[in-house]
Amino acid sequence: MTLIKSISGIRGTIGGKINNALTPLDTVKFASAYGTWLYEKNKGKKLKVVIGRDARISGEMISSLVSSSLIGLGIDVIDLGLSTTPTVEIAVPLENAQGGIILTASHNPKQWNALKLLNNKGEFISNKDGIEVIAISENESFHYADVDNLGKLSKDNSYLKKHIDLILNLPLVNKKAIKEANFSVVIDAVNSSGGIFVPALLESLGIEKIKKINCDPTGHFAHNPEPLPENLEDLSKKIKELNYEIGITVDPDVDRLAFVCEDGTMFGEEYTLVAVADYVISKTPGSTVSNLSSTRALRDVTENIGQKYYTSAVGEVNVVKKMKEKNAVIGGEGNGGIIYPKLHYGRDSLVGIALFLSLLAERKTTLSKLRDHYPKYVISKNKIELTPEINVDKILEKIADKYSDKELDKTDGLKIYIANEWVHLRKSNTEPIIRIYSESTSLKLAKALSERIINEIKSVL
Repeated sequence: MTLIKSISGIRGTIGGKINNALTPLDTVKFASAYGTWLYEKNKGKKLKVVIGRDARISGEMISSLVSSSLIGLGIDVIDLGLSTTPTVEIAVPLENAQGGIILTASHNPKQWNALKLLNNKGEFISNKDGIEVIAISENESFHYADVDNLGKLSKDNSYLKKHIDLILNLPLVNKKAIKEANFSVVIDAVNSSGGIFVPALLESLGIEKIKKINCDPTGHFAHNPEPLPENLEDLSKKIKELNYEIGITVDPDVDRLAFVCEDGTMFGEEYTLVAVADYVISKTPGSTVSNLSSTRALRDVTENIGQKYYTSAVGEVNVVKKMKEKNAVIGGEGNGGIIYPKLHYGRDSLVGIALFLSLLAERKTTLSKLRDHYPKYVISKNKIELTPEINVDKILEKIADKYSDKELDKTDGLKIYIANEWVHLRKSNTEPIIRIYSESTSLKLAKALSERIINEIKSVL
């Protein structure tokens, strides 16, 4: 069993012993810590928190524990029920709430669940805030309300429509072109809340030919829920079988988005952001941001039209911080995470779908042809295991010295740019390993670059 406390929340497997898994007691303690932290940040205020969950089996139980803990602290709770991460993020400021909790373990298997914590803007709390919440949880410094000051629970199922309406009203969402394109779409929502939200969005965009697979939100995931090529065989087969044009898949909480082409091949989750950014900056020129482990193709597309591209440390909160700093018009992560500030600062597959389909409809092309339009890069993901006593920082310093004549980025570990290739080295915060991501124009070249760096690391050990 596993329990992981981090700056963005707490996640773990269901069942087991206290402090070793996401048990009811651990859930109550962490929800209480978050509520207590909110009181410290909002002294003298009556507090309100928005919660929502994905469809995983433990969702109702975890939701009841979280809402009861907050109510016990005297906090009013607005429960969106079965929802998505971006929907909860949008609801927090619209409800003038002081915070929000998303109950989802994202792409983790069904035995996992998590509490993801938001601030009053509907954005993930900062590193500093996360550390404070963990400390409150560990010290158990909670003070619950007396019977006359308990919070109230209200349920709100209106945010599916509210979220979609906000997307439809965005100037760059070309509803007319999408409807006229008469797209045929297959959706794989891995039996979670995307099975409700994605078809509703597509229907609102005027798409009539929709085939749903794994869209019953039972929480019994039909396959590994991470939207990677090896997990999308059913979707690929169904597109070819029906002769449909577009395959769409999302993860359980609908903040990661990937497409499958009309011939059953993968568009590539790294290229979800590239295509959406291409569309956005062609309409509203401006800078773009992705994390250091995302494809170089976004940089190429951005600089090709004379705009600025910036990188951030890995992690959504870091991408958002850099986007605000550089006033970026679009950003996100190479795992299929689209962040469009005109809607909100959070990864949102629904707005990503609307913008992507607008691009496809306006350019009157197929997914495979659109994919071939972009620079071709492939990422290889590797790691090297070390013994605990090894100083990883010193190893990275030595590698940086070796490549001092190259473009280096030390924001998050070490990233080395070598012509049109790159390699990114990051140490793990939980294990004695160095993660090594490399990118080149083919998988063979990307792997060769990783192997070269791994051999160089071994030579300095």
